[in-house]
Amino acid sequence: MTGESPDIDTPKIDTAAVPARPASSVDAADDMPLLRIEGVSKSFGSFRAVDRLSLDIGAGEFFALLGPSGCGKTTLLRMLAGFETPDEGRILLGGRDIAPVLPHERPVNMMFQNYALFPHLNVRDNIAFGLKRAGMPRAAIDTRVAEMVALVKLGGMEKRKPDQLSGGQKQRVALARSLARRPKVLLLDEPLAALDKKLRESTQLELMELQRRLGMTFIIVTHDQEEAMTMASRIGVMDAGRLQQVATPRDLYEAPATRWVAEFVGDVNLFEGEVSSHEHHRLTVATRDGGAIVVTDPRQPITKTSVTVAVRPEKVKLSRRGPASDADNSQAINRLEGVVTDVGYLGGSTVYKIKLDSGAVVRSSMANTARLDIDTLRAGQRVLAWFTPDDCVVLEQ
Repeated sequence: MTGESPDIDTPKIDTAAVPARPASSVDAADDMPLLRIEGVSKSFGSFRAVDRLSLDIGAGEFFALLGPSGCGKTTLLRMLAGFETPDEGRILLGGRDIAPVLPHERPVNMMFQNYALFPHLNVRDNIAFGLKRAGMPRAAIDTRVAEMVALVKLGGMEKRKPDQLSGGQKQRVALARSLARRPKVLLLDEPLAALDKKLRESTQLELMELQRRLGMTFIIVTHDQEEAMTMASRIGVMDAGRLQQVATPRDLYEAPATRWVAEFVGDVNLFEGEVSSHEHHRLTVATRDGGAIVVTDPRQPITKTSVTVAVRPEKVKLSRRGPASDADNSQAINRLEGVVTDVGYLGGSTVYKIKLDSGAVVRSSMANTARLDIDTLRAGQRVLAWFTPDDCVVLEQ
């Protein structure tokens, strides 16, 4: 498995060649999800990889399982594919419990991280392998393989062996083979991990378009947050075998349910403290470093006085003079004074670290809207870091 740059002959998926799947072709009933996971657990010896996990995934959804290594996301995917059997719980596909069904008899297919291509078979035979095992007539196999080859634009490469293909081409063969049996659910186990950044980004967009046109349910496992946020309509964040939160990418980032999710998804500034007052739809949190932060009422009622205030770096603005609205709306701005200690230029944005007078460190990410470095901040400069109450998320500790 290699992460190669796209060759001049690396093809692109021909999404226009894929007919859109009509809504009437969805087999699951309208009032239930296509896939329902009920209280599923799986242990390996004393290690509990998946712990009483429940999840609903709808027909035609692009769903991502995101989490750190060892969190159980690949184990869950393998149970959906039939390569592992749950110790307890049920996996329902279209209302049918598929836990006891053999992998090759399920209307589910899996694309592996290493592509799992047969080195002794050419492109055509790799794509046709599952169709032959299913007993499809030869003429029908030839027709289906031709469709898949056209779909991923590998025409003229049917007789090549895997060692004669680039990393991107191997990935497309694996995708064509996974789609050849027209499964109800396609499982993708970090399928883009071996590709370089440019090819990975272009393939993400092509997979999204392909999934929309097919109307098929895609479930992808990844540890790449940007990949999950780009591709998925919903994301399930896993840790220690359990789902910590299931939400759209925007809600996951802007409204994390727990401190762990806030820290895992993206970068974040955290301020611990105690709720000192609650009035006019705003909380005042007395921080442990002696300051105070005003926040807008959280979505969920706060039941504890000890809380953590989370603020994303791009919400933290920096200025040597203070916010423009400072004079007009002084009570609506949170201000923190300090000195810039580090500056990281990232092209589209610059990341700053500011050591506050209290000793705490705050990160700010600001867009580079000017081509030249006019009026940019530098290490050693004293600044005011500011953000509004609406920029804050309150998390119970």
